[in-house]
Amino acid sequence: MTKTRRTFDAAFKLQVVRMVREQDLSVSQVCKDLGVGETAVRRWLEQFDAEKSGEPGLGKPLTPEQQRIRQLEAENRQLKSDNDLLKKASAFFARELK
Repeated sequence: MTKTRRTFDAAFKLQVVRMVREQDLSVSQVCKDLGVGETAVRRWLEQFDAEKSGEPGLGKPLTPEQQRIRQLEAENRQLKSDNDLLKKASAFFARELK
């Protein structure tokens, strides 16, 4: 029998992190209460700490600020790509006019 991989959204992960950090609950206690693996919770804690120190962290961002930063970075990449394409197209058509 195979076990299906569960996915958790950022809000749930952030809630778990806050339970450990703000309510001073142990990682093992939170894991038992919520039925989540300890490795996952420890990874979320590392992610949260990295994001709070200004680093991007690993995986999907937990905090709204990091989510917005990732969104803006993706949008910036797309705009740069579009801009490069337009530059190449304008150079191509400028050569055609000569």
